[in-house]
Amino acid sequence: QVQLVESGGGLVQAGGSLRLSCAASGPTFTIYRMGWFRQAPGREREFVAAIVWNTGRTYYSDFVKGRFTISRVNAKSTVYLQMDSLKPEDTAVYYCAADTPPTSAFNYWGQGTQVTVSS
Repeated sequence: QVQLVESGGGLVQAGGSLRLSCAASGPTFTIYRMGWFRQAPGREREFVAAIVWNTGRTYYSDFVKGRFTISRVNAKSTVYLQMDSLKPEDTAVYYCAADTPPTSAFNYWGQGTQVTVSS
């Protein structure tokens, strides 16, 4: 099974930046996409961004376009989420996820990392 470990969360002031990392291990050759999701207190988990492992094609939710950048280093089996111009409403637990066919959904998840943006 694929294992995912996130790091890089923390406390930052509004307007600041953070970079999250997600290291994948196990049969990473099975990964089609990797993504980031987040869940704020009292809210459902929501999609943030995703990247197709082989092609590098990226997808973003509207509320992070222009502020967040997803990237990957295949040799390290690691995906990053660079978060700039952070807002208090970005405060959430951020989860890394992997999509391994034949499923069409993200079926492996990390443990999550807390991001807190103060105003």
